[in-house]
Amino acid sequence: MVERYIFKELLEIIEEFPVVGIVGPRQVGKTTLAKLLSKHIKKETVLLDLENPRDLSKLTDPLLFFENNQTKCIIIDEVQIKKELFPIIRAVVDQHREPGRFILLGSASPELIRDSSESLAGRIYYKELTPFHSKEIQSIVSYKKHWLYGGYPEALLTESLAKSKRWRRSFIQTYIERDLPMLGLPSKTSDVQRLFRMISHIHGQQLNYNSLSKSLGLSSPTIKKQVEFLEHAYIVRLLEPYFFNTSKRLVKSPKIYIRDSGLLHSLLEVDDFDYLFGHPIIGNSWEGYVIEQIASVLPEDYSLNYYRTQQGAELDLVVCKNLRPILGIEIKLSSSPKFSIGNEISLNDLGLDKCYVVVPEVENYFLKNNVEVVSLNEMINIIIAL
Repeated sequence: MVERYIFKELLEIIEEFPVVGIVGPRQVGKTTLAKLLSKHIKKETVLLDLENPRDLSKLTDPLLFFENNQTKCIIIDEVQIKKELFPIIRAVVDQHREPGRFILLGSASPELIRDSSESLAGRIYYKELTPFHSKEIQSIVSYKKHWLYGGYPEALLTESLAKSKRWRRSFIQTYIERDLPMLGLPSKTSDVQRLFRMISHIHGQQLNYNSLSKSLGLSSPTIKKQVEFLEHAYIVRLLEPYFFNTSKRLVKSPKIYIRDSGLLHSLLEVDDFDYLFGHPIIGNSWEGYVIEQIASVLPEDYSLNYYRTQQGAELDLVVCKNLRPILGIEIKLSSSPKFSIGNEISLNDLGLDKCYVVVPEVENYFLKNNVEVVSLNEMINIIIAL
């Protein structure tokens, strides 16, 4: 059993809020985590899986079921299947408000499960469960395997590359053909498949809807809607540029990443490290992998952006608090990284006193007074300590 990073925080949240929502993509371990939580909370629990017809039938009269289990913590898995439960849960909570009444598990963001954010405002706390990040599995597998296979438990915790490849292919197919339409994506499956593969080829690049429109033969608004849907389904990440008052001309388009590196490699048919290290995507793959590891442990009052001017000054990541930049991060797949003039200009533009250059493995050292080269593991520790 891999202890999840958010486990202890979730126990505290359950003691504070009547409803806790654990969201994230399918197959990341939400149900397993909920079962583990049920052994540590102070109430008896009852688990309902809405994909199980027998459990679903128990909610034919949900109000009666909730009232009969008023003293228990009710865990509802795949809650997005039955959105009409949310106003009923609100009414039940308001009648008897105490912490730990419900734990809701969903394979979509609150934006996609919009009814919950409206019906349960002030009553629910959402927490995202990501695929395994490097801090959780560093004693089990190497960062290389994690990077190549990705963080989904079924794909990572196998000794067989062939099994991992088959699982990832099946996951992508099932997600596109069944899960996304069930969540409400109206587009044709074939269009989403083509878009998803196209995104894998522009992973780590600036997102240009007009270019995608021409390549796919779909309108820009349609593609934008599909991309936003994939973002809210936790499949892609849009990294927004950092803006501030300046006379410089800034790049304004977000960068797009497939969040799980294993899914990226599956879409590109990258099967092993020899192929990965000879593939043009390798630099952007490493960049996306590092960004996802940092984002997975970033405290909630911080945000991530990138910085780039049209003159070429850039930083891969800008860590902000209250919209104010506090830390710069440059990501390099090199044992002897360089800090460019463009990087230096970016630090001055942003008024940053410190920048880290993240590489796979290294004994920490300074390139210059305010620029330190660190390993990914050390960078994760720095972010956690913010």
